[in-house]
Formats: sequence, structure tokens, C-alpha cells
Amino acid sequence: MIRLLLADDEELLRGALCSLLDLEHDLQVVAQAATTTHAVQLAEQHRPDVAVLDLEMPPTDGLHAAAQILARTDGTPPRVIIVTRHARPAVLRRALAAGVSGFVPKSTPAARLAQIVRDVAVGHRYVDPEIAASALTENECPLTDRELEVLREARAGAPVSEIAAAVHLAPGTVRNYLSSAMAKLGVATRHAAAHRAWEEGWI
Repeated sequence: MIRLLLADDEELLRGALCSLLDLEHDLQVVAQAATTTHAVQLAEQHRPDVAVLDLEMPPTDGLHAAAQILARTDGTPPRVIIVTRHARPAVLRRALAAGVSGFVPKSTPAARLAQIVRDVAVGHRYVDPEIAASALTENECPLTDRELEVLREARAGAPVSEIAAAVHLAPGTVRNYLSSAMAKLGVATRHAAAHRAWEEGWI
């Protein structure tokens, strides 16, 4: 029996997926979570074989949760599958670098996901073919490492003073990096720039 953790902040979708996967003779959902924090806690508590995580969950995202689960679980960590609506190629690269075993769009049928879970559970990796193909033609990120660093902090809505403290820069320097990033991305606010960078998978 393959023991599963499901994490998605959309209760209706999570419940439906849980019911469908539980119908499979060799799959058992042992825990469900609606936040990344709870997902990490339940992974440590239940030690599932596979964790299926939504990319877009509060308070961080599925990739942060995956990294924590893979790093903090004693013994053999669970395999992790990321499920997402916004299948950006850069997000795929970050997921693979974090040690994620599967990367699938939310449009994947439950029966197909069940088979992917089985494959991942025995050590295989699975990446949706369309996402993999688009990764080969993706445009390069136009932002510098410093611009990405301040946008990563800005995504949570922190004021400039807090961003400056977090990245060890002067507030004026942070404003310059934010302005430069906004100009490159063609957006009017730092929050829009941070959201765009996150959607693209750059942060």
C-alpha cells in the first residue's frame, strides 16, 4: 500500500482528489493539509511514501514545503509530486533542483495521477511532457540576482525597511533594485513585479 499526503488549499479539489485516489486498490491517503506549514508537520507525523503538494498554497508555496519535507524528515523522506495550474518552466527547474520527483499540471486526470504516484513511489521521476518541452524554449530571466533577492522578500508585502534588513542593504539601494526590476518587467508596483517573478518561477 502506498501511503499519501495530499496538500491543497482548495478544499473541494483536495477532497475530490482524496476520494478518487482512495478508490485505487494500492493507494491510501493518510493525511490532508491546506497550508504549507501543516503539510510539513503532517509529513513528519505520518511519514507518507508520497506527498502530493499544490504549488500555490499559503503561506509560502509548494516548493518551499517540498524542500522542508525533503530536508527535515528523518530516515527516508517521501517522494514529492508538485501539482500546479501555472506550469512555468523555471518553476520546473527549481522543483527538480529541490529534489521533487514529479511535476504535473492540475488538468491531469486522477487515474493518470495515480499511475504517476506509483511510478514515483518506486523511484522514477515524472515531468509533464508539455512543461518539459516549453522549458527548452523559455526566455532567460532579465533580472539580476540582487533584484531577484529583493523581490523574493517583497513578495510577502514587507516594507522597504524590512526588505533592506533581510538582505543587508541600505533602504535606498533596495528601492533602486525594486525600481529597476519594475522597469524591466513593465509593471507599476513592486508587488506586481514580485508576483510576476514568482509566476515565472524566478523566485
